[in-house]
Amino acid sequence: MKQTTAILQTNPAARAVKVILSVVLAAVLAPGSNASAQLNLGVPEELKGVDIVEHLEAPLPLDTRFLDDSGAQVSLRDYFKGDRPVLLQLGYNKCPMLCNLVLNGAFDGLRDIDWLPGKQFEVVSISIDPTETPMLAKAKKDAYLAEFDRPGAAPGVHFLTGSELMSKAVADAVGFQFRRQVDGEFAHAAALFLITPDGKISRYMYGTKFSPTDLRMGLLEASQGRIGTTLDRFILWCHMYDPDARGYVLQARRVMSIGGLITMIVLAGGLGMFWRVELNKKKKTASASAAAN
Repeated sequence: MKQTTAILQTNPAARAVKVILSVVLAAVLAPGSNASAQLNLGVPEELKGVDIVEHLEAPLPLDTRFLDDSGAQVSLRDYFKGDRPVLLQLGYNKCPMLCNLVLNGAFDGLRDIDWLPGKQFEVVSISIDPTETPMLAKAKKDAYLAEFDRPGAAPGVHFLTGSELMSKAVADAVGFQFRRQVDGEFAHAAALFLITPDGKISRYMYGTKFSPTDLRMGLLEASQGRIGTTLDRFILWCHMYDPDARGYVLQARRVMSIGGLITMIVLAGGLGMFWRVELNKKKKTASASAAAN
């Protein structure tokens, strides 16, 4: 992303320190990370109480209410209608860098997917800072849509602001634990949350870079097979999300089972043809013998 989504605050030295701490935290908190156990002995004061605790299949509080980027009152439930999954991001619009990196990675990955927000899925970004306004949310949304450059995407991209009570309820539901610092900024980890059309947590995706393949499979999985093609669903069936790899990996057993099934089908077809040829030969021999007699 270009400077339209750049850092919004001053004091570069302080920002740099916090960015480094946040990025380290994002890596430490990822599932399967051995660094977490090692660093728990000396967690910086700024990062205490900051974590992501996975609540897979837990429901979101869909009755929470926010203001959308136009200033209209909305309910989280408004984005869970029909068959579309939701790509959810939590952060704040004045974040010095980490939130921008997460959103940059999300939109960069989505740019190479042939699905469109508002048609196959929804994008919802919720600010955890109760002081932020719809005007700031709109500016953020417009900047990302300009960079995304996908006509028709605007109705499917939503930047929400609201009270601390509402945003905290959503954060608690997905296990997004953050902490406000003395200077008013927030310490938090980097992740996206994929939510099913009925509002349940399907998948956590960690970091600041998200491949188009992983995003596509994650959205397909979250949709519970309601979007995509039969081929998409078959490819997803052959893969499994690996928290250590932070992405979808080929599942060898399923590929081998498919190979075994194909082998059996080929063998059965070959044997069937062989038996048919032999049966035809016997019929011809019998007919020739009958004619000779």
